[in-house]
Formats: sequence, C-alpha cells, structure tokens
Amino acid sequence: MSESIERKGIHLTRALKSRHIFMLSLGGVIGTGLFMGSGVTINQGGPLGAVLAYLVAGFLMYLVMVCLGELSVEMPVSGSFQTHATKYIGPATGFMIGWVYWMSWATTVGLEFTAAGMLMVRWFPSVPIWYWSALFVVVLFGLNALATRAFGEAEYWFSGIKVAAILGFIIVGVLVIFGALPLANGDPAPMMSNLIGDSLFPNGLSAVFAMMMTVVYAFQGCEIMGVAAGETDQPEKSIPKAVRNVVFRVLIFYVLAIVVLSAIVPWEQAGLMESPFVQMFDMVGIPYAADLMNFVILTAILSVGNSGLYASTRILWAMSKTGMAPKVLSPLSSRGVPLRALSITLCFALVSLMTSFIAADTLFMVLMAVSGMSGTVTWIVIALAQYKFRRAYIKAGGKVSDLKYRAPWYPFLPLLCIAMCCSLFVFLALDETQRPSLYWGFGFIAICYGAYFLTHRKRQADLAQALQTV
Repeated sequence: MSESIERKGIHLTRALKSRHIFMLSLGGVIGTGLFMGSGVTINQGGPLGAVLAYLVAGFLMYLVMVCLGELSVEMPVSGSFQTHATKYIGPATGFMIGWVYWMSWATTVGLEFTAAGMLMVRWFPSVPIWYWSALFVVVLFGLNALATRAFGEAEYWFSGIKVAAILGFIIVGVLVIFGALPLANGDPAPMMSNLIGDSLFPNGLSAVFAMMMTVVYAFQGCEIMGVAAGETDQPEKSIPKAVRNVVFRVLIFYVLAIVVLSAIVPWEQAGLMESPFVQMFDMVGIPYAADLMNFVILTAILSVGNSGLYASTRILWAMSKTGMAPKVLSPLSSRGVPLRALSITLCFALVSLMTSFIAADTLFMVLMAVSGMSGTVTWIVIALAQYKFRRAYIKAGGKVSDLKYRAPWYPFLPLLCIAMCCSLFVFLALDETQRPSLYWGFGFIAICYGAYFLTHRKRQADLAQALQTV
C-alpha cells in the first residue's frame, strides 16, 4: 500500500516498488543511444575502440550510481541530487543544477514526440507526423497525470520490451558469429575476423577519445533512480538493490551488444544508413526485421519521453517547495501528482519542439547544447554532493558503518568520478564540431548562478529553514 511521506496532498506518495525502480533505472539508460548511436560509435572508433569506450563509460556510470545510492538512501526525496546539492554544496549550485536538468529533459521530451511520430510513418505513410506526435503527447501526459503507480507500470513494460529485444539480439548474434545461423547471402560465419582484424582502431585512439562524450550520453538517465527515491516504497532496500542490479546488467547488455555488432557488421558499414541492429537482422534474412526494430526503437523513444517527463516534473516540483521555482507549482492533485509542474514542463517541451522548426540555428541550438552537457554536469554535482555529505557526516560524529548504504573507496571514488567527468569537457574542447556546446552550456550555467545571486541571495535564511524539513 502506498503511503504519504506526510499529509496527503502536500507530499508525494511512495507508490513505486523495487521492480519499478530497477526497470526505471534500466530503461533510462537503454535507449536510442544504443539502438541508433552504437553504429556511429563502431564506425568512428572501430571494433575495439567502441568496446573500450562503452566499458569506460559504464565504469563512470557505476561511480555515479553508488554516489547517488548513498545520498538517496540517506535522503530519499523527489528533488534528489538537486536537493542534495542545495544542502551539501550550496543553494546556488542546487538552483543551477535544478534548472539545467529540468530544461535538458523538457527539451529532450519535446524531441521524442517528433521522433516517435516519424517512426509511425513507416506503417502509416499517409498520416501526418504531427497527428502521431499529438497522440503520444496525450498518452504520456495521461500516464504521468493519472498516478505515480501508472507511470511506474508503463515504464516497467516499456523497459521490459527493450531488455527482451536486446537479449534476443545477443542470442541471434552469437548464433550467427559461430555459424549456427547462416547469413542470408551465403557468406561463411564471421567468427572473430571483424572483431579482432587489422582495424581495431581504424581512426586512431584520438577518435575514441573524441566520441567518449557521445558514448557517455548513452548511459545518462541512470540518475532518474534518485528522482524516483522520493516516491519509492522502502528506499533503504530498493535503492541499493537497483544500484547493484542496474550497473552490472547495463554493462552486460551494452558491452555484449557492441561485441556482437562489431563481430558481425564490418566497422566500415556500421551506422552509415540505418540502425546496426536492423543491419544485422537483414544480414541474417529474418523476416520483418526492420518492422521489428522500428517497434523496439519506438518503445525506446516513448520510454525516454515517459521517464524524462517524470524526472523533469519532479525536479521542478521539488524546487517550487523551496522557492527556487514559482510556489504556484507546489500543489498536488488528489492522486498525489504535481499536475501544475507537469503541465508547465509539457508546455516547455512543446515550445522547444517548435524552435526546432522556427529557430533551429539559434534558440534550438542553445537548448540542445545545454541538454547535451547537462548530464555530465549532473554527474559531477552528484559526486561532489556525496563527497561533501560524507565529510560533513563524519565531522558531525557519524559512523560510516551506520550508513544503510555507503559508496566504497571514499574519498577516492567521488573524486575519480569528478575527474573523469571533467576530462570529457577537455575532449569536447579538442573537437571543433562539438566545441560550441561548451560555450552555450557553460554560458547557461553562468546565467543560472547569476540569476540565483540576483533573486535568491537575500532569502538564504528562508531556504535553509526549508531544507531542514527535507
């Protein structure tokens, strides 16, 4: 039975179970970055380069997840890392990361509606894209507005479809590699020839470093686990379980999928025209392969939109509770859903979608730049908040052994996480095509800090009092 943190209508209800949290974290990571972006990664980095990049990014995700796990068990609030940053780093940083993260996800959600509509054209070519986009807007809004449990169930099944598709792909791929399932063109089984051939790093190690940010993007979304902690039943049990299961299963899914792709699809052909998953099914001659993958990718897109709408709404609601966003967004519906914050988030998502058509070279470019950087900045803030929390906890006389969940290797682990994330910005700076995202991203961060000091600095005492209730 779900129960409120405090009085009904004032705080969110704890309606999410352990299985919801696990699939929510898993689904936030397994998306179009794997189904569509993996081909480009293999093409640019080569077989070994792609595997290496995903292993490094997966390790970085592990560092983030254990830091967030410690914070979320100790302080399971819907504001998650935004509230953690406000309390342990400073209100200005909490203000900044909240607005950056909210804008990032709201922008992404807007794009998902169009992407989903475009996929439907394959089956219904005579129906305009905007019809489907409007339908998906209504569906995802309804899932988020009904109740938290409805959102959790929808995401559970969305993620389940993606996981089943990847497992099926890996099984078919292994059969193809070793000749148990013949190729449609009659070629011999590839075995390991493509994977360990003469072109392990065809474009050099520098190409692997250049694409690292793109690979890390594919893993971002795992932090939604922390956002959901405020609505999780028994967070002290479900959060550690989700951290353990998600990290290793995501690594297995991603790395095995990349190994299979690299072994079957030559790196020169990967990611040039279509999803490498579709390429592999076509090479095997499986009927309706393209339609099958179109359905899986559609599910992945709707999953991202569903999770993004949930996460951005909860972050906005949490900020409204402490005055960092308009107080008018604080009320909850009778079902315990922040409908006003949800509506504002959806409106911004639709506006950002419009800018992709009417201001693609100006405002839309800025929104995408901030969105691209926000995940890495969020990971830095999570690691820094955990570092400062643990230090303050020990200073106050707390025993580390008393923590219900604790990140290992302190302080090395959070500092390593911060260093690895910062190195990604160096790679961006060295790539001329991605360098402008640094200017826009850090520019928006500076604006957020400036806005805080202009509008909230005099309210420090009120904010500190609000945080005492968290």
